[in-house]
Amino acid sequence: MMTHLTIEASVKSIDSVTDFVNEQLDSLGCSMKIQMQIDIAVDEIFSNIANYAYPEINGNAEIIVDSVNNPRGVRITFRDQGMKFNPLTLPDPDVTASAENRSAGGLGIFIVRNSMDRTEYKYEDGFNVFSITKNLD
Repeated sequence: MMTHLTIEASVKSIDSVTDFVNEQLDSLGCSMKIQMQIDIAVDEIFSNIANYAYPEINGNAEIIVDSVNNPRGVRITFRDQGMKFNPLTLPDPDVTASAENRSAGGLGIFIVRNSMDRTEYKYEDGFNVFSITKNLD
């Protein structure tokens, strides 16, 4: 099973992206706990694309949901033609510091990296390609 959605990379599209991903997760028999973890990751990744990928123009993003085997899981890939950016190069935030003393940024991608079983980034043919994989069993 592989499905995809191409949508405007804007904050107003987040609900549509989440609904699209959740339809696919339902068809895979995903538990509510795992679905909630994936929803947080999807929201974070798509929000970053919507807010930062296209600073001067409007652009689109493609979301691809694909089932994987061994172990049974789901891979969600985000593709955009915005500014080249690898979020996996961000340093981990100091989560031991108080909120007032913590520097801004980086917490969302830290949560994504720690809640997914695999995260991958590549820049290919003018596209940022960011994938998250979560085991479903």
